[in-house]
Amino acid sequence: MAVPARLEVGGEVLLDPEVVATLRAQLPAAAGLALTAVTDEVPEYARTLRADIASDIEQAIAAALDTFLRLLAPDPQDPGAAPLDAARRGAYELGRGEALADRTADALLAAYRIGARASWRAMSSIAVEQGTPAPVIARFAELVFAYIDELSAASVAGHADEVAASGRRQQQRRDLLGRTLLAGAPTATLVELADQAAWPLPDTLTAVLIPAARVHDTLPHLEATTLHVPADATGVAAAGVATTGVATTGAYTGPDGAGQELAEATSVLLVADAVRTRSYLRRVLDGRGAVIGPARPWTRAGESLQVAVRARRLRGHDGGEVLDATDHLADLVIGADPASLQDLRDEVLAPLRGLSPGAADRLRETLRAWLLHLGRRSEVADALHVHPQTVRYRMSQVRDLYGDRLDDPATVQALIIALARGD
Repeated sequence: MAVPARLEVGGEVLLDPEVVATLRAQLPAAAGLALTAVTDEVPEYARTLRADIASDIEQAIAAALDTFLRLLAPDPQDPGAAPLDAARRGAYELGRGEALADRTADALLAAYRIGARASWRAMSSIAVEQGTPAPVIARFAELVFAYIDELSAASVAGHADEVAASGRRQQQRRDLLGRTLLAGAPTATLVELADQAAWPLPDTLTAVLIPAARVHDTLPHLEATTLHVPADATGVAAAGVATTGVATTGAYTGPDGAGQELAEATSVLLVADAVRTRSYLRRVLDGRGAVIGPARPWTRAGESLQVAVRARRLRGHDGGEVLDATDHLADLVIGADPASLQDLRDEVLAPLRGLSPGAADRLRETLRAWLLHLGRRSEVADALHVHPQTVRYRMSQVRDLYGDRLDDPATVQALIIALARGD
């Protein structure tokens, strides 16, 4: 209910100007009583109001009550004034301030309700003492509480807007933190950004590659501290750190500047302290096309992402079941330098080069199984689905080609590395 600019009953002014003047003189006392009632009955205010803030609020209560009295007795010298609009703006800013002070909207509404009750008790006593008729007192009460409703609604709107704005600011700061983490920024920079984002420092972070379309239904299952670097992130340059990011073009540039391929529209999640809950993380991500990197100290989250990217590339992940890079560490080590791996293969498999492609493949496959099964012929035969005599025959051919080099530990080590992936 809006309070009209001039409150009248039956064509006459609601309160006698002398009553209004008396009420105005008692505003500081009424405001003090209202503040005392609020701090006595609303725990959030009792705990958090410092003396200087309490004084400011008491003055704000007195100003709000004075505005109401000006509505009852407008200034004839200023007919265009709109004190109610000013009061609404003040109440809106009060709501914003209460949100910034981390007090809830429920506490704010309780303060309005209790403050209105205390203020009405003080003002109605004065009006009665001045001989104000009962019907006028009743109308006075109606208008007082309608006015308080106006102000409380404006304050709640201010509180809600500030909470939303604060949430957006915090999210923006966390987005910046996520990008800067992946850029490999100095620890001091990261700690400062984390403090600004109200992000508690973890021991470790684990990078997760996930299709951008699955982020919205995955985040609710993870800790609120999880950082999301969106698929369309173009990077951030902070404190001299090179720009980096995950882009829709599919390229990820690591802290060392090396480009690594990602599927288009792939987002990155940075999950805190997943070492303790890795099995849960795998269950949550299963079926979402995710790739999980290894845990790393939180300031080195970019390393976890690099490993996840390499795991996707090496394993040819098709977006089905979750791919955990820690299940494929040997492959990651072997595939870390493809060019050198190919050089090693060319060198140690040179004795097979003169054979036909089919024969070379069969002997290479047999040699690999022989090395992995430590020469146990029956196990090699089972792995190859051939007869043990076939294994004996093929290994005889291999020995003819390699001679005593198969007894050299360095050659055996090189062959195991060269043949480990079986491709």
